[in-house]
Amino acid sequence: MDSPRVRITYCTQCQWLLRAAWMAQELLSTFGTDLGEVALAPGTGGVFRVEVGDTLVWDRARDGGFPEAKTLKQIVRDVVDPARDLGHADRPRDPRTGRDATGLPGAPA
Repeated sequence: MDSPRVRITYCTQCQWLLRAAWMAQELLSTFGTDLGEVALAPGTGGVFRVEVGDTLVWDRARDGGFPEAKTLKQIVRDVVDPARDLGHADRPRDPRTGRDATGLPGAPA
């Protein structure tokens, strides 16, 4: 099976190249060689879309803004490798402290 390809289409008129590049870097840092490529595609008209293969996983207009890096990683993971553990990005947070609420050894208290 070929490694999945991610395409991030960003608006050049809106100057969203750096945002798109940062998201690409986050995905590559997390998934490494499990992704076949992460491509940046220039667009116009306020577009910011993320596709994994033929699946549209994020659309700024549809989803109401830009994804947080954590959210995007979880969405891409759900398409690419649903069983993959994203570590701290998957752990619930205590709403009072904002810290890891799993009680796992080594988790910040």
